[in-house]
Amino acid sequence: MDIHEYQAKEILAEYGVKIPEGDLAYSPEQAIQRTHEIGGDIWAVKAQIHSGARGKAGGIKLCRTHDEIETAAEHLLGRRLVTHQTGAAGKVCGRLYVEAGTDIEKELYFCFLVDRSSESIVMVGSAQGGMEIEELAETNPEAITKIYIDPAVGILDFQARTMAFALGLAATQISAAVKLIRGCYHAIRDLDANMLEINPLVVTKTGELLALDAKMGFDDNALFRQHMVAELRDKTQEDPREMAASDRGLSYVGLDGDIGCMINGAGLAMATMDMIKLAGGEPANFLDVGGGASPERTEKAFRLVLADKKVKAMLVNIFAGINRCDWIAEGVVHAVNKIDMKVPLIVRLSGTNVEEGRKIIVESGLPILTADTLAEAAELAVKVRNEQVAKETQGIV
Repeated sequence: MDIHEYQAKEILAEYGVKIPEGDLAYSPEQAIQRTHEIGGDIWAVKAQIHSGARGKAGGIKLCRTHDEIETAAEHLLGRRLVTHQTGAAGKVCGRLYVEAGTDIEKELYFCFLVDRSSESIVMVGSAQGGMEIEELAETNPEAITKIYIDPAVGILDFQARTMAFALGLAATQISAAVKLIRGCYHAIRDLDANMLEINPLVVTKTGELLALDAKMGFDDNALFRQHMVAELRDKTQEDPREMAASDRGLSYVGLDGDIGCMINGAGLAMATMDMIKLAGGEPANFLDVGGGASPERTEKAFRLVLADKKVKAMLVNIFAGINRCDWIAEGVVHAVNKIDMKVPLIVRLSGTNVEEGRKIIVESGLPILTADTLAEAAELAVKVRNEQVAKETQGIV
């Protein structure tokens, strides 16, 4: 789960990280009011969306007058910002963060990430901040410092000092940097975050360290014990399909294709999507219904897949171990009877009680296509998808 910049900054401030003064605004009038409260003569108006690279997309405006504040707010509120992280669909800005201008001397990059390959938390920093870390990693990898932290031990002072010196800070700034670094580490540890990024972390003309931007992501599986974090969720920034699946306990990722998938098991789901692509099609989603695919759960999964108007065919691929094929078949028949299917449906069953499951499908009398193997199911899905597209093109459907 991601959160907004202003939310991440509020969290970091509680852990002793210094941030510029700022506040939230939902209208041009509120934005102007925030400048009166903040004071000063220059302000940054920042679009709050779940994405980096907002500046490149025109989502951050520096303003020196109230007229400029009003113009910037009117321009950004309700606007769909497109960055390389949002994809072509972009994200709509529904709120702004108005922040005091900062007299910047130097920009740095700082980040904590959960690194599963090393089973540790990796601290990443660079004296070259304010740019995409991926770009920097390609053009100048030696400018990036990585320090691996054992979660069982926690961050040690010498690790924090090593990073502070790697950031090119003066000796007089090391103590403040260590405090900031330790505060960030405690935030990611205490709140079950899997990513905390400050870019840029700036040194002001007076030598102060400020988090000028902040981004945090959290482990969805830990939200049950992080109620404060869960309350920060902004559903307007999420894919509505993925949001609906999450609320129903289903694992769903929306993709760009038009062959809908309902599968049990993440590995089988990945293999199924690969087979669809190998057969010349494109999957519309990743959907793992898990081990408890009751008729009600199966119906929810069907509705999620078919809510995507791009779907031209649907493939159900089940390998029954914990489940039983006859249970799955009953769920499929139940779902099809309750949902007005407008697209072809292919079902491939394998595993426990597979013959009973296939019998239920056949005896239902429903227009459900069946396949014995995954390769056959994928090829059939692509075939009927192409036929469906041809019918729509001719105006038959």
